[in-house]
Amino acid sequence: MNATDWLHLLLEPFTYTFMQQAFYIVLLVAVPTAVLSCFLVLKGWSLMGDAISHSVLPGVVIAYVVGFPYAIGAFAAGMLCALSTGFLKENSRLKEDTIMGVVFSSMFALGLVLMTKIESAVHLDHVLFGDVLGLSWRDVAEAGAITLLVVTALILKGRDLLAFVFDHQHAKAIGLPVVMLHYGLLSLLSLTIVGALKAVGMILVIAMLITPGATAHLLTEKFQSMVIASVSISLSTSFAGVYLSFYIDSAPAPTIVVLMTVVFIVVFIRHSIKAKRASAALLRSESRMPSLFDSQ
Repeated sequence: MNATDWLHLLLEPFTYTFMQQAFYIVLLVAVPTAVLSCFLVLKGWSLMGDAISHSVLPGVVIAYVVGFPYAIGAFAAGMLCALSTGFLKENSRLKEDTIMGVVFSSMFALGLVLMTKIESAVHLDHVLFGDVLGLSWRDVAEAGAITLLVVTALILKGRDLLAFVFDHQHAKAIGLPVVMLHYGLLSLLSLTIVGALKAVGMILVIAMLITPGATAHLLTEKFQSMVIASVSISLSTSFAGVYLSFYIDSAPAPTIVVLMTVVFIVVFIRHSIKAKRASAALLRSESRMPSLFDSQ
């Protein structure tokens, strides 16, 4: 093959409309999921993202039956899960992770029951794992609008949310509306999951909401740098996942998640080696320090 043939082969994915739509929507989804990933990792809300993503299933099915857009049903179900979790936490002795496990598993089970009992054109695999190669420009525009809304809200309220994430009591003491910030963050999380639902599905969106932030947290301790690293990782692996899936004939969403996991493993190994070297260097420096009991 000559240079022209190689160039044509490398650029072939960009010549198809369905691939162009796939690239656009995964990149749009990658930004808000990566930014929220940093907040979720620092807040310890990884299970909350899992709970809301699973709880949207009954909302999708009911929205189809009523004739509403899937996004409305999914968002309503996600917020119901978040509100139910908050109510049960405030009115019981159970811990939040226990409550979330009960709520999201029950809502997910309800969604599965509805899917089997109601004849619909909603394909279960597409709801669970996404259908990024079967989308339309309308879906891309919808994802773009959600991304714009979520990112704008995070920019405007980012400092307040950061204070809430790091120290809830301090945020309350300085007069921040912690209840509003709590449910505001949950609303943004629900919106982001709705935006990613058609692209990567309710199961794989968890990886996009956790892995980039977790990887970035291993790379830096500064929040701003963490956000930049998280977005960079999410964008690069999302693009590479769709691109690679074209040549290896795999589903784009799982390929994206696999690449994110590979990056996390590499960074984790690098971080572990670096930490061991730093620990060894500290021990060597301490061994060379004169003891207080050494004779002068």
